[in-house]
Amino acid sequence: MTALITREELRAAVDAGTVTVVDALPESYYEQAHLPGAVNLVADEVDARAGGLLPDRAAAIVTYCSNVACQNSEQVAAKLAALGYTNVRKYREGIQDWAEAGLPVESGAPVR
Repeated sequence: MTALITREELRAAVDAGTVTVVDALPESYYEQAHLPGAVNLVADEVDARAGGLLPDRAAAIVTYCSNVACQNSEQVAAKLAALGYTNVRKYREGIQDWAEAGLPVESGAPVR
């Protein structure tokens, strides 16, 4: 199981620019709302796209999806770890928790 990060820890890391946030939801959900600066990467695309999106395998990466019931973030985190990424954590509560806390979200298509 992937190590977890709290909302407060994630917010501090996002504000400091010390983490890459990975939205593990399908692109249509990402377009509606995602955490600031998040990249979109779903489990089926990790093998093909991770190297280009996340070139530093030692960098701090946090995956998230919709809420605690969603398993997408765990799947993406596990695949990243299998590819040799060494600093991957999961924000289990997801964008639902982030938005309900009144924290900022962005919308729009992912950068390709």
